[in-house]
Amino acid sequence: MKTLLKRIAAVVSLASALNAPCFSQTALTWQQVRDRFEASNPTLRAAQVAIDESHAQEITAFLRPNPNLSVSLDQVNPFTTDPLRPLTFALPLGIVTYLHERDHKRELRLESAKEGTEVTRSQSTDTARILIFNLRTAFIQMLQQKAVFALAAENLTYYDHLLDINRERYNAGAIAQVDLDRLELQRVTYESDLQTADVNLRTAKIQLLALLNDRTPVDQFDVTGSFDFSTQLPAPDEVRNAAIDTRPDLRAALQSVDKAKTDHRLAIANGSTDPTFSVDFGRNPPIPVYFGVGVSIPLRIFDKNQGEKLRTQLDINRSARLADATRAQVLNDVDSAYAVLKSTIILLKPYKERYLPQASRVRETISFSYQHGAASLLDFLNAQAEYRSVQLNYLDLIGSYMQAASQLNMAVGREVIP
Repeated sequence: MKTLLKRIAAVVSLASALNAPCFSQTALTWQQVRDRFEASNPTLRAAQVAIDESHAQEITAFLRPNPNLSVSLDQVNPFTTDPLRPLTFALPLGIVTYLHERDHKRELRLESAKEGTEVTRSQSTDTARILIFNLRTAFIQMLQQKAVFALAAENLTYYDHLLDINRERYNAGAIAQVDLDRLELQRVTYESDLQTADVNLRTAKIQLLALLNDRTPVDQFDVTGSFDFSTQLPAPDEVRNAAIDTRPDLRAALQSVDKAKTDHRLAIANGSTDPTFSVDFGRNPPIPVYFGVGVSIPLRIFDKNQGEKLRTQLDINRSARLADATRAQVLNDVDSAYAVLKSTIILLKPYKERYLPQASRVRETISFSYQHGAASLLDFLNAQAEYRSVQLNYLDLIGSYMQAASQLNMAVGREVIP
């Protein structure tokens, strides 16, 4: 007796014929789906724009102060009796001033802006991590529904074959009319399974197309990929260490601590005094032209930027506590996903090694016995229902395994389970 996965592979052509027209496009692999998603998803593209905006803020942060130019004309006498001499005693004056920033304020502003860009980049990567997980979930759901649809088609085909045999037995007088009627009534269960699987598959396609921002007709869209499980798992410590090194939200939290320290240094620098240098030039009869230089130094007696110094110092502590909380959440996510994945594998092993072959043997044995009068109709129907239930449970468990593997990959921040 073939295993479930071999049966599914044997009826893939039937499932495709029932669910998609002949002009459907080539089925997409996971990598192709992911590439399309990364190229077209508006949320990811908006996150990239946020990084570009942060880069633009670096330009602003490193700009020098603009010099100021003041021009005046004093002692103009419009009431003189000589109309040609209203500017005889005029005093033109021009002043250029420039604020000189001390204590590396510009450099610290640039450093803070660059660290802000790195935080934004890590946050964008974290957004992509979550969105890719949602995409992977939809992709797995579609693979699972394809497998369920193939199983439903295979069960219906197998049951129709048994019905043909039992109609011949009825015509030969081997079974009663009521037994044949009960067998034919049971067929509605398999028809219902097939229609439900078809609706669920179409729904899964619609959800995946929505994530891809794709307008491809549902009947022309398909994906392909392995729907199976592996018993190989990385060591728990290896997974935890990989998550600490990879998770973008943790990296963003640690980068926020560094930015808070830079902002504190900037607040201290902003508390220093910045002199304003000036150069003035003009004329003051009988002096035809003169110039002078000056410096203006504010006396920071009351305002030494005390509030910002305190606020940024507190922000360092707050950011550090948030980083600790994020680290704990990362480890919790990894441990939870790992436990679910390990538990699912423990359940899948006996299904593949024992329950699936047993269900197939029981169905074949009871079917053969019923056809030869050695088993009751109730035994026959129960064997069919048990086989159907075991196979569906197995597919559900594989789907749970793949979802748990995807959850672990998201918790780590990169693919550790293919």
